[in-house]
Amino acid sequence: MKLQSPQFQALFTPGLRSVAELFEKKNYELRIAGGAVRDLLSGMTPQDVDFATTATPAEMKEMFTSAGVRLINNKGEKHGTITARLHEQNFEITTLRIDVVTDGRHAEVEFTTDWEKDAERRDLTVNSMFLGLDGMLYDFFNGYEDLKNKKIRFVGKASERIQEDYLRILRYFRFYGRIAEKPGDHEPSTLQAVKENAKGLAGISGERIWVELKKILLGNHVNHLIQLMYELDIAQYIGLPLDGNLEEFERVTKNIQNLCPKPMTVLSSLFKVKDDVTNLDLRLKISKEEKNLGLFLVKHRQELTKATGPEPLRPYQDFIMDSREANTNSKICELLKYQGEEHLLREMQQWTVPSFPVSGHDLRKMGVSSGKEIGTALQQLREEWKKSGYHMDKEELLSCLKKL
Repeated sequence: MKLQSPQFQALFTPGLRSVAELFEKKNYELRIAGGAVRDLLSGMTPQDVDFATTATPAEMKEMFTSAGVRLINNKGEKHGTITARLHEQNFEITTLRIDVVTDGRHAEVEFTTDWEKDAERRDLTVNSMFLGLDGMLYDFFNGYEDLKNKKIRFVGKASERIQEDYLRILRYFRFYGRIAEKPGDHEPSTLQAVKENAKGLAGISGERIWVELKKILLGNHVNHLIQLMYELDIAQYIGLPLDGNLEEFERVTKNIQNLCPKPMTVLSSLFKVKDDVTNLDLRLKISKEEKNLGLFLVKHRQELTKATGPEPLRPYQDFIMDSREANTNSKICELLKYQGEEHLLREMQQWTVPSFPVSGHDLRKMGVSSGKEIGTALQQLREEWKKSGYHMDKEELLSCLKKL
């Protein structure tokens, strides 16, 4: 099949045209690879476009340097990736390769000119396709068929692919949440391979796991996928609590639909105590902000709830006004998502934190001179201001001081 969609045509910037010309002149083959092909076939514009080629890194360097093209960051070179910059655009181009040795985390590779051999070492069929610059699809493992049927399958034998890099277990879950139409549509042999190899995740770095887990938490079928992680004995190896609160998780995943929560907001519903957050941090090395949000939600999700009566937002507003911490506003918004309070969340997002209208300077003008008295008076006025729903202005508060 040949693809000629508007999204595909849009890729042909002056930069890509120049790159294509250089490769053509040297008779090196150049194709779009992996995730970008999947996105284009789904009618989406890819975020990143990776290219694969039959040229070796040395051949690419020689070709680009002769043409006066700037090469940037050579970190990927030993894995066969060259990044060239043309017309203000970066092009990441990788030589076709075969895995010679894999240890479940890293691979030693050697270069090849065989497109099928390169496709064979990729994780999932939907990620193993190539697209020629003429729009011709090269699909060795029925990836396009799987994409149309919304099926997620490993290339070849699932256990072999997983043992090459155990992180592929989580990538399977992530793409399932992105592409599959309904929960529970897995091949039994795939789930068996995942269960048998789950322990391999213990050797994968926390940072790599957290990148995948965050994407799973924001994808579809998240309740089904996290329950499955417990059934298949994955949870314990990726920092999740052994006795995660799956009922609460199910409830909260319904609450947060369409509310764009942060990954930690979704995940916090699994935690029963604050030690669960600490243990997750030890395993995954989450950011300080993520850890603080987790601790905040576990601590306040029960008692900090909306008020009955005409001002349901008041408890949340009071909490923000009394808080000495930064980011309290954004944490409260995440709490409202957790609680499924969509209406209050919208109100909260429009609310501006008011500033207290009276200063010590105002009190000195009124003849209050000692620092201690000023401190006490300000505190009393702040309480009155709070009782008024933060509506009293400076005049009202100062006349109130006379009464006090």
